[in-house]
Order: sequence, then structure tokens, then C-alpha cells
Amino acid sequence: MSSIKPPHGVRLGIDFGTTNTVVVVLDAKGQPQPARFHFPHHPPTETCRTLLCLWHDEMQARSTSLQEAIGAAAVDAYLEDPAESRLIMSMKSYLAQSSFRQTRLLGQVMTLESLVARFLSCLMRTLDIDPAHVSATVGRPVHFAGVRADDAFGEDRLRAGFAQAGFHHVDVALEPEAAGWHFAQRLTAPATVLVGDFGGGTSDFSILRFDPASGQGATPLGYAGVGIAGDQLDYRIIDNVIAPELGRNTTYRVMGGQPLPVPAEWYAALGRWHRLALMRTPQTLRDMADVARTAAEPEKIQALIDIIEAQQGQALYRAVGQAKRDLSSAQSATLDYEYGDVRIHRTITRAEFEGWITPDLARFDEAVQTALERANLPASAIDRVFLTGGTSFVPAVRALFTRRFGADRVDMGGEFVSVAEGLALMNG
Repeated sequence: MSSIKPPHGVRLGIDFGTTNTVVVVLDAKGQPQPARFHFPHHPPTETCRTLLCLWHDEMQARSTSLQEAIGAAAVDAYLEDPAESRLIMSMKSYLAQSSFRQTRLLGQVMTLESLVARFLSCLMRTLDIDPAHVSATVGRPVHFAGVRADDAFGEDRLRAGFAQAGFHHVDVALEPEAAGWHFAQRLTAPATVLVGDFGGGTSDFSILRFDPASGQGATPLGYAGVGIAGDQLDYRIIDNVIAPELGRNTTYRVMGGQPLPVPAEWYAALGRWHRLALMRTPQTLRDMADVARTAAEPEKIQALIDIIEAQQGQALYRAVGQAKRDLSSAQSATLDYEYGDVRIHRTITRAEFEGWITPDLARFDEAVQTALERANLPASAIDRVFLTGGTSFVPAVRALFTRRFGADRVDMGGEFVSVAEGLALMNG
């Protein structure tokens, strides 16, 4: 249970993210207080992974009801039995896609809105909050993810998900504008602010005009978004460090014939930790063992098999994430991962990492330029830059903004809670 016990009529800011969800409560003095999530066997945290796991209760085989878990508890439930459970991720990424209206899970037809509602209902129960007795301001991106995304449709489905979860009073605001509200508490004079909001799957750049004396909200001037963020930078490390150690570049032979490349789809699965769990089937493991028998580097294929059989995807990703974070404050970092006979110890220099993410940096830079062009403003017209989200700590990302705008105009802070805090303040 959460340590926060909100009163009747509480005001919330909810950052329902692609990767993480944050809830902020306004206290009796109108100050934002991040809620803390408590899951068994995990330390308390201010972020909840936006994950929903569903499964049937083995003791009630004939029941149509499903068991559910969210966040870290969803990961634990899924890894306990990946074949008989379903892990739903990145729900937000599909909100604006009219092609995805419903799916069949564990014998039941479910709409995307109902899946969002299940997650939100469980989220509120975890915090001991009755959604019927709150006023919530919820964030949405400037542009939802996906090709030909329908932003109005995405917002309608977001609202419908909250309604199905029992929320009676919901306002929707742009996430970068909310981050701007958080930052605007520091302003003492009118300012034109560029907000860079880096999530797990998308990054938004918005130019807003704030006037603290007016008592009004922000005036949007220009915006742009790109469908990459922290997860993509993690994958660059996986692709360049982890995959080669697990045999991606090796070959094998069939019936003594010419060398063949190892199946590429095995290594594409490394891009998402939960996809490794899906490979834990007898047929896939037999296929991998067959390849290992004639592989040029059989020990590397066996290392991949061991990781899959032991459901080590989460541990592997934690090691990658730690190395990325270490590179934000040091010129080099060691990626350390061990399990059984699998030992990966690789020093990564910041220069190497920055070389790997060069294409991603270029896309960020292009999006910032697009936001400036849509606002019809030169870089010199931006008074302050506010960066939020974990990716903003990557020095090469931060350098994009200091080069354009000067280090004296670039601020950071509240990397995970700033959007939710801004949403809560807008609700105040």
C-alpha cells in the first residue's frame, strides 16, 4: 500500500506513460507529492512500470475471471509462467491506431480501452485511491505514437480508458506543457521556453510562452515529436555489446554445407526483454541446440540458450541500463553481467556509445529544428530550455541543446516526476 492516504476529493496528476506511470497527489497546501508504489519483493518507487499481466487462476479453471498484476508485480507474474500468462506492454503506443480496436487474450475479447482501464483500476487499488472521488489531470503526447496516428482518436480512447476505470472527473493536457508548468514555478518574468520531454518510447519538443504574472496557462507556439527515446539508446548497447557475445555474428552448417548465418530473429528478440521469455519453448530451444552443435562458436549460442532457459532477460536489461546511466557521469563504464557460465564484462567508452547513438541524436536535433520552424522562431528567441526524462542525462543529448541555445539557458530536473507534478499543479 502507498504511504499516501488521500482525502475525499483529492486532486491528482497522472502521467500514464508508454514505459512508466507516475501519480502525483496535491496535498492540503496545494503542493505536489509523488505517490510511492509498493510491490512485494521490490523497493518502494515513485514510478510504476506500465505493464499489465493477465492469467487464469489454476484453482478456478472454469472461471471466466482473470487474475491481474501491474508494474513490477506484472513482471514477476509473467516470468513465473510466461506460457500461460499474457504481458501487455506499451498500451499507450496503440491508442491512436484505429487498426487496433480489440484483441483476444486467454479466451476473452478485450478492447484496448478495457486493457488501459484494467491497468488504471489496479494502479488506483495499489495506492488505496477511489477513482470516483478524485479530480485527475492526465497527460497525453503532442503526437501519439504510430504511423498515421489520429491524435483526436487517441485522446478519446485515453479518456474512455479512464472512464471505464471509474474516474468521473478527468482533464487532459499536453505532457510537455505539464513539464513546462513544473518548470514555470522557477520563473519570475515572462519567458519563451523549449521543453524537451524524453520518455521511454517517444520524445516531445514543445515551445511555450509563460507569463507568471498573468495567472494563465502556457501559450503553445510550436512542437515536434519523434518515436525514439531511452529504450532505443539501451538497444544500441545491446546490439553492439550483448548480441555479439551471444553469437549473433557466428555461423553454422547444415549437413556439412556452406556456413550459414545464425537466425537473425533470435537477436532481434534481444531488443525487448519479454520477447526472450517467449522464446522459452521446447521447439525454439531444440532449434537453437541444433544450431549450436555445428556453430563456429557453440559456446556463444549456448550462452544465449542458458539466458533464455533461466529467464534472465530482466537481469540482462538491468545491467545494460546501469552501464548507460554510468556513462552519463563517467568517460567509461563496465557492463557487468554474469549467470552460470555466461560472463560479459565489457568496458564501454562514452565516445563509443555516442558513436552508436549518432543516428538517434540526429533525429532529436531534427525534431528540435522542426519545433523552432513551426513556432517561426530562431534559437536566439528561446529564453530557457527545460529537459526532463532519464535520457536528458545522457551528455550527448544534453550537448545538442547547449550547442544550440548555450549552457546558461539549459535547465534539467525531476527526470521522472516533472510531467505528473505539472499535471497536478494544473489541476490545482
